[in-house]
Amino acid sequence: MLRGSLTALVTPFEKSGRFDEKAFRAFVEWQLGEGTTGLVPVGTTGESPTLSHEEHRQVVKVCIEVAKGRVPVVAGAGSNNTEEAVGLVQYAEKAGADAALVVTPYYNRPTQRGLYEHFAAVARATKLPIIIYNIPPRSVIDMMPETMGRLAHDFKNIVGVKDATGKVERVSEQRATCGKDFIQLSGEDASALGFNAHGGVGC
Repeated sequence: MLRGSLTALVTPFEKSGRFDEKAFRAFVEWQLGEGTTGLVPVGTTGESPTLSHEEHRQVVKVCIEVAKGRVPVVAGAGSNNTEEAVGLVQYAEKAGADAALVVTPYYNRPTQRGLYEHFAAVARATKLPIIIYNIPPRSVIDMMPETMGRLAHDFKNIVGVKDATGKVERVSEQRATCGKDFIQLSGEDASALGFNAHGGVGC
C-alpha cells in the first residue's frame, strides 16, 4: 500500500499567519495531478511543531477531503508527549487517514526502552497502520533496529519506518530485525537513491 513517492506536503499560510486552506486544497490537487503515490500532511516539511492542535487537525481533515481515497493519506501524528501523540493518531483514524506517521519523541531524548513504551502506547490506542519516523538530525534520538524490531513483532499495526538517518545500511539491519514485509521509506534526500537500491520501497 505505501510505496513510491509519498509527498511530504508543505503547509501554506496567509500573511496573517493563519492556515491558507484554499492554497492547500489547490496544492494537494496539483500533487494528485502530477502522480504522487501518497500524501503526508503535517510531517516535518509541513511544519507540524509550529501548528496549533486545531490547525494540525484541520490540515489532516482537508487533505483527506481533497484526496477522496485516490491515494493513501499518511497523517503526521507525532509528539514528544505520549498523550498528545495518542490523541493525534486517534483523530487521524477518525478523520479517515490510511496510516499515521509518528515521529520519535524529540527534545526529551528518551532511552530505547522509553522509545518502545511511547510507540507501544500509541499502537495500543489505534487500529491505524503506524509508520515510525526516525529522524535523528531533528529529534536528537535514534531508534535502534533492535528496538524497532521489538515493536514490529509486538504490534501488528506498526508496519514500517520513514528512515532519515542517512545510513543505507539500516535497510538490511531493519529487514533483519523487523522482517522482509516491514515497509522502509527513505526520509533523507541525499541518501534516498542508495537507500532504495538496498531494498527500500520509496521516499
